[in-house]
Formats: sequence, structure tokens, C-alpha cells
Amino acid sequence: MENKSIYGAEVLKELEAEATATRKCLERIPENLSDWKPHERSMNFGELSLLVAEMPKWITTMIEESEVDFATVEHFQAKNTAELVKHFDENISGAKNALQNVSYETFDEPFNLKNNGQIVLTAPKKEQISSMVNHLVHHRGQLTVYMRLNEILVPSIYGPSADDPGRF
Repeated sequence: MENKSIYGAEVLKELEAEATATRKCLERIPENLSDWKPHERSMNFGELSLLVAEMPKWITTMIEESEVDFATVEHFQAKNTAELVKHFDENISGAKNALQNVSYETFDEPFNLKNNGQIVLTAPKKEQISSMVNHLVHHRGQLTVYMRLNEILVPSIYGPSADDPGRF
């Protein structure tokens, strides 16, 4: 008997809604601004773009592996914008697949966030996966600020933007 989670389907729907706008942002990130940052304590453009592109993979990892260790997680090295967008698409695809197949029981299992093997957070997967979608939206928002500060046209996200007034 299948026991696919209705909650997984709900998170999937939310992730799909955010993926389109996120992809539009990533498509506009030029490689020549990778090192730019608005403040000395800010991430640079390249790091932030990669973070946004990789966050959907965290959903897959949470469901399938139950832990992430910041010290050992491997990061993709995009050579250009097209590779960054492709990486995002692959991560979205993996997250969609994981969410389509997740069971109720899996959502109740603990997820551990680690740094150098030390647990910094333990919480049910359900809480962390929901938080991850919000976290993705937060960092996409930061990305749009970086875009604006560099005169990169900001796409419509939840409605028209100053650069994309007629599209939803």
C-alpha cells in the first residue's frame, strides 16, 4: 500500500511555484560579477547565486539522507550562467522526485544539521523541509537586491516588477 504524503504534495506545489521565478533570476546573473558584494560581511554574488541554485538539493538530501554537514557538503563549480541554471534545474528535479515519493513516516524522522560532525540542529524533516522553501525565497530576495544594485533587470516574481511590469 502506498503511503505518499499529502504534505509532500503541498510542499512540491509551493516549490514549483517558487522555482519559475528563481530560475528567471539565475538566468540573469553574469559571471563577471561573481566576486561583487554589497558589503564586506555579505556573500559575494557568485556564492549567493550558487546557494540559491543548490538549496533545492537540500530538500532531496533531507528526505533521502537525513543529515547535512556544512563541512563536507560538496559544492558545484559553475563555469558560467548556463551551467548554474542547469545545476538549479537538476536540483529542482531531484527535489520534486523526492517530494512526490516521500511517505508520512519519513516526514516524522529526525533531520540533523551538522558542522564538522557536530550536530547544530535536530528537528523533524517536515519542519526543516518547509523551512527550506522559505529559506530559498529569502535568499532569492537577497539575489534580487544584488541584481538591482548592479542594474540587472529584476524579473516579475509575485507580480510586476519595475523592470518587468506586464508579466506575471
